[in-house]
Amino acid sequence: MSGQPAFLGASATLADVTAAIGDLKTADAIAQTRAKGTAAARDDRRLALVVRMAELKAYVQKVADADMENGAALIQSAGMNVKRTAVCTPRVFAITQGPVSGTVRVVAPKAADRAAYDWEWSTDGGKTWQIAPSTLRATTQRAGLVPGSTVWCRYRAVTKAGEADWSEPTSFLTR
Repeated sequence: MSGQPAFLGASATLADVTAAIGDLKTADAIAQTRAKGTAAARDDRRLALVVRMAELKAYVQKVADADMENGAALIQSAGMNVKRTAVCTPRVFAITQGPVSGTVRVVAPKAADRAAYDWEWSTDGGKTWQIAPSTLRATTQRAGLVPGSTVWCRYRAVTKAGEADWSEPTSFLTR
Protein backbone atom coordinates (compact mmCIF):
# COMPACT_ATOMS: atom_id res chain seq x y z
CA MET A 1 0.00 0.00 0.00
CA SER A 2 2.83 2.35 0.76
CA GLY A 3 3.70 3.44 -2.79
CA GLN A 4 0.30 3.45 -4.38
CA PRO A 5 -1.41 6.69 -5.33
CA ALA A 6 -4.85 5.39 -4.32
CA PHE A 7 -3.74 5.03 -0.71
CA LEU A 8 -1.83 8.28 -0.16
CA GLY A 9 -4.05 9.23 2.78
CA ALA A 10 -3.23 5.95 4.52
CA SER A 11 0.34 6.85 5.41
CA ALA A 12 -0.57 7.77 9.00
CA THR A 13 -2.67 4.61 9.39
CA LEU A 14 0.07 2.45 7.88
CA ALA A 15 2.63 4.01 10.20
CA ASP A 16 0.35 3.31 13.17
CA VAL A 17 -0.06 -0.35 12.14
CA THR A 18 3.68 -0.75 11.62
CA ALA A 19 4.40 0.81 15.02
CA ALA A 20 1.75 -1.39 16.67
CA ILE A 21 3.35 -4.50 15.14
CA GLY A 22 6.73 -3.47 16.52
CA ASP A 23 5.21 -2.78 19.95
CA LEU A 24 3.56 -6.19 19.98
CA LYS A 25 6.79 -7.96 19.03
CA THR A 26 8.63 -6.17 21.82
CA ALA A 27 5.90 -6.88 24.36
CA ASP A 28 5.77 -10.53 23.30
CA ALA A 29 9.53 -10.90 23.76
CA ILE A 30 9.25 -9.37 27.25
CA ALA A 31 6.29 -11.62 28.07
CA GLN A 32 8.43 -14.65 27.27
CA THR A 33 10.41 -13.87 30.44
CA ARG A 34 7.20 -14.57 32.41
CA ALA A 35 7.70 -11.53 34.58
CA LYS A 36 4.63 -10.35 36.45
CA GLY A 37 2.34 -8.09 34.39
CA THR A 38 4.10 -8.67 31.08
CA ALA A 39 1.35 -10.90 29.66
CA ALA A 40 -1.28 -8.23 30.31
CA ALA A 41 0.93 -5.62 28.64
CA ARG A 42 1.34 -7.91 25.62
CA ASP A 43 -2.43 -8.44 25.43
CA ASP A 44 -2.96 -4.68 25.51
CA ARG A 45 -0.52 -4.27 22.60
CA ARG A 46 -2.33 -7.02 20.66
CA LEU A 47 -5.66 -5.24 21.16
CA ALA A 48 -4.10 -1.96 20.00
CA LEU A 49 -2.86 -3.71 16.84
CA VAL A 50 -6.29 -5.19 16.14
CA VAL A 51 -7.87 -1.74 16.47
CA ARG A 52 -5.31 -0.20 14.10
CA MET A 53 -5.82 -2.97 11.55
CA ALA A 54 -9.59 -2.48 11.69
CA GLU A 55 -9.04 1.22 11.00
CA LEU A 56 -6.83 0.33 8.03
CA LYS A 57 -9.44 -2.10 6.71
CA ALA A 58 -12.13 0.59 7.00
CA TYR A 59 -9.91 3.03 5.12
CA VAL A 60 -9.29 0.57 2.28
CA GLN A 61 -13.03 -0.16 2.09
CA LYS A 62 -13.77 3.57 1.91
CA VAL A 63 -11.30 4.00 -0.98
CA ALA A 64 -12.78 0.97 -2.77
CA ASP A 65 -16.34 2.26 -2.30
CA ALA A 66 -15.36 5.59 -3.85
CA ASP A 67 -14.21 3.80 -7.04
CA MET A 68 -16.78 1.05 -7.60
CA GLU A 69 -15.37 -0.03 -10.97
CA ASN A 70 -11.88 -0.72 -9.60
CA GLY A 71 -12.86 -1.43 -5.99
CA ALA A 72 -11.98 -5.12 -6.01
CA ALA A 73 -8.60 -4.45 -7.63
CA LEU A 74 -7.85 -1.73 -5.08
CA ILE A 75 -8.65 -4.07 -2.18
CA GLN A 76 -6.43 -6.78 -3.63
CA SER A 77 -3.61 -4.31 -4.30
CA ALA A 78 -3.71 -3.43 -0.59
CA GLY A 79 -2.91 -7.08 0.18
CA MET A 80 -6.43 -7.84 1.38
CA ASN A 81 -9.03 -10.31 0.15
CA VAL A 82 -12.31 -9.33 -1.44
CA LYS A 83 -15.26 -10.84 0.36
CA ARG A 84 -17.36 -13.04 -1.85
CA THR A 85 -21.00 -12.17 -2.13
CA ALA A 86 -23.32 -14.98 -1.19
CA VAL A 87 -25.48 -16.25 -3.99
CA CYS A 88 -28.61 -17.95 -2.78
CA THR A 89 -30.29 -19.88 -5.54
CA PRO A 90 -33.99 -20.46 -5.12
CA ARG A 91 -34.97 -23.93 -4.09
CA VAL A 92 -36.74 -25.97 -6.78
CA PHE A 93 -38.86 -29.08 -6.56
CA ALA A 94 -36.48 -32.02 -6.87
CA ILE A 95 -36.07 -35.67 -5.94
CA THR A 96 -32.63 -37.05 -5.09
CA GLN A 97 -31.21 -40.37 -3.98
CA GLY A 98 -31.51 -41.00 -0.26
CA PRO A 99 -28.79 -42.28 2.08
CA VAL A 100 -29.59 -45.96 1.42
CA SER A 101 -30.83 -47.98 -1.53
CA GLY A 102 -34.57 -47.69 -2.09
CA THR A 103 -34.79 -44.29 -0.36
CA VAL A 104 -35.42 -40.91 -1.97
CA ARG A 105 -35.34 -37.39 -0.58
CA VAL A 106 -37.77 -34.78 -1.88
CA VAL A 107 -37.27 -31.02 -1.59
CA ALA A 108 -39.91 -28.42 -2.45
CA PRO A 109 -39.74 -24.62 -2.58
CA LYS A 110 -40.61 -22.95 0.71
CA ALA A 111 -44.17 -21.63 0.49
CA ALA A 112 -44.29 -19.43 3.61
CA ASP A 113 -42.81 -19.10 7.09
CA ARG A 114 -45.69 -21.09 8.53
CA ALA A 115 -46.74 -23.74 6.05
CA ALA A 116 -47.44 -27.45 5.91
CA TYR A 117 -46.81 -29.69 2.92
CA ASP A 118 -48.94 -32.55 1.62
CA TRP A 119 -47.11 -35.23 -0.37
CA GLU A 120 -48.31 -37.90 -2.80
CA TRP A 121 -46.40 -40.75 -4.47
CA SER A 122 -47.04 -42.83 -7.53
CA THR A 123 -45.23 -45.89 -8.83
CA ASP A 124 -47.44 -46.39 -11.89
CA GLY A 125 -46.67 -43.20 -13.83
CA GLY A 126 -49.20 -41.00 -12.03
CA LYS A 127 -52.32 -43.12 -12.64
CA THR A 128 -52.88 -43.64 -8.92
CA TRP A 129 -51.50 -41.59 -6.04
CA GLN A 130 -50.63 -42.74 -2.53
CA ILE A 131 -50.89 -40.21 0.27
CA ALA A 132 -47.74 -39.72 2.34
CA PRO A 133 -47.63 -38.05 5.78
CA SER A 134 -47.82 -34.26 5.76
CA THR A 135 -44.79 -32.34 7.00
CA LEU A 136 -44.11 -28.90 8.43
CA ARG A 137 -40.89 -28.68 6.45
CA ALA A 138 -40.47 -28.47 2.69
CA THR A 139 -38.59 -31.77 2.66
CA THR A 140 -39.53 -35.40 3.10
CA GLN A 141 -38.10 -38.87 2.55
CA ARG A 142 -39.64 -42.03 1.22
CA ALA A 143 -38.11 -45.40 2.07
CA GLY A 144 -38.90 -48.95 1.04
CA LEU A 145 -38.95 -48.30 -2.70
CA VAL A 146 -37.93 -50.99 -5.15
CA PRO A 147 -34.46 -50.21 -6.54
CA GLY A 148 -34.62 -49.64 -10.29
CA SER A 149 -38.22 -48.44 -10.27
CA THR A 150 -39.43 -45.01 -11.30
CA VAL A 151 -41.19 -43.02 -8.59
CA TRP A 152 -43.38 -39.98 -9.19
CA CYS A 153 -43.97 -37.38 -6.51
CA ARG A 154 -46.02 -34.23 -6.16
CA TYR A 155 -46.74 -31.82 -3.32
CA ARG A 156 -48.97 -28.96 -2.32
CA ALA A 157 -48.43 -26.29 0.28
CA VAL A 158 -51.02 -25.56 2.95
CA THR A 159 -50.88 -22.05 4.41
CA LYS A 160 -53.31 -19.94 6.41
CA ALA A 161 -54.75 -18.85 3.04
CA GLY A 162 -55.66 -22.47 2.28
CA GLU A 163 -54.42 -25.34 0.16
CA ALA A 164 -52.46 -24.62 -2.99
CA ASP A 165 -52.81 -26.62 -6.19
CA TRP A 166 -50.81 -29.81 -6.59
CA SER A 167 -47.41 -29.31 -8.20
CA GLU A 168 -46.44 -30.86 -11.49
CA PRO A 169 -45.24 -34.41 -10.76
CA THR A 170 -41.52 -35.12 -10.85
CA SER A 171 -40.06 -38.55 -11.49
CA PHE A 172 -36.95 -40.25 -10.21
CA LEU A 173 -35.29 -43.61 -10.92
CA THR A 174 -34.49 -45.18 -7.56
CA ARG A 175 -31.24 -46.99 -6.89
